[in-house]
Amino acid sequence: MIKEKAIETLEIEIGALQKLIDRVDDEFEAAVRAILDCKARVIVTGIGKSGHVGQKIAASLASTGTPSFFMHPAEAFHGDLGMVTPQDIVLAISNSGETNEIVNILPVIRRIGAPIIALCGKRASTLGKNADYFIDAGVEREACPLGLAPTASTTAALAMGDAITMAAMAARNFTAQDFAMFHPGGSLGRRLLLTVGDVMHSGEDNPTISCDKTAKEALFVMTAKGVGATSVVDAAGRFIGLVTDGDVRRCLAKGSEFLEEPVETFMTRNPATITAGKLAASALSIMEKHQPRPITVLPVVDEAGSPVGIVHLTDLLRQGVV
Repeated sequence: MIKEKAIETLEIEIGALQKLIDRVDDEFEAAVRAILDCKARVIVTGIGKSGHVGQKIAASLASTGTPSFFMHPAEAFHGDLGMVTPQDIVLAISNSGETNEIVNILPVIRRIGAPIIALCGKRASTLGKNADYFIDAGVEREACPLGLAPTASTTAALAMGDAITMAAMAARNFTAQDFAMFHPGGSLGRRLLLTVGDVMHSGEDNPTISCDKTAKEALFVMTAKGVGATSVVDAAGRFIGLVTDGDVRRCLAKGSEFLEEPVETFMTRNPATITAGKLAASALSIMEKHQPRPITVLPVVDEAGSPVGIVHLTDLLRQGVV
């Protein structure tokens, strides 16, 4: 009984969604174009389960380039309608189109002058008749065995809301970089916004050593800076190589005499580098794809070839660049 009812619920909701495809028509396109032409915000409203759907739609619109917020219709009737301006557009959600809280605020929205988009199941309803644009999200039946709990209808409203959001997003040519701008705390935001300059060790924390200094002195620099590597510069301060703790260990395996030798005798010449303006994700990619084996440190150089910083793999991982 449990499995059968669960399967039936999914079948009903899938069927409801399939029927929405034919409702993406000229009227749907006109509503989306009205959203695109809106000079202010899309104000989404609904109550009960439709309100929960509306909050999600408002959040999705806002995060994909369409300024939007959710307005509770009961609160709207008690002062929050002051948030609505003639330059806004109101997206009202009600399956029946007769929800009291929605119907009660329609005349005021009309007087304010904001256009209304109805996301509704009944065109002949009060909401449907008072809307400037009607998007049909009606369903033949709910999945609830009592026919009472909103199930297929809320799924349909949510899906149609996603369709509106994605259509507007595409029409705006909203890019991954734009998305990251609105999601700076997420992993995508960190990958697309965080630069090498944001995470590198620079200034006093940037390990550098002259090419005529000894391996012993290089060890002191690496220990003091705690990066496990140091950039090597020539007399003019230009980057010419890199010494890592791995280089030192490999030399120690052959004896300790090298500790008094200049670092240029065993440094890695022409190692991989990056500039401060590149994305931190690019630094991670260079490290991972380096041949013959991945590396954990990456010197940062400026246009003149001077080392201005160094990036360690742990810095990138700590910042969530993955």
